[in-house]
Amino acid sequence: MLNYHKQGKVIYLLISDYFEVKRVSLSCCGTKKGKASKESEMEIPEMVQKELEALGGFDALAGRIPPQEVLEEESRIHHALSDPLRLTILHLIRDQPLCVCVINRFMRLAGSKLSYHLTILKESGLIEGEYCGNWIIYSLTDTGRAYLR
Repeated sequence: MLNYHKQGKVIYLLISDYFEVKRVSLSCCGTKKGKASKESEMEIPEMVQKELEALGGFDALAGRIPPQEVLEEESRIHHALSDPLRLTILHLIRDQPLCVCVINRFMRLAGSKLSYHLTILKESGLIEGEYCGNWIIYSLTDTGRAYLR
């Protein structure tokens, strides 16, 4: 039985103690979420099962996932590429190495903000900085050049 209690504009529904509510979530393959099951117990759509078998099964699929270090490196690169300001910097130094003062003439950012973005690009391996007297000259690395193509 449901009892309605009106309080202002909100209606509260109370469920009687006679009912016990259990929440069971199923994944798309009919297995309980959070519970690892054996491959033989899984219900997989026939089309997916055939493609998976043609690929070589679960082990072959797992073998296609790169090592954790590679995934972390790719993640850093994609993070660096996800900001329009950093993409602008990459395009500025695409054709020739530039110092911070020339980069900032186009970017018009506070020095600390530009430094932050340059650091992210350096840590991701997309650019490198070379000291030339009092200046740091930034240029694309081979990795940075490859991602701009």
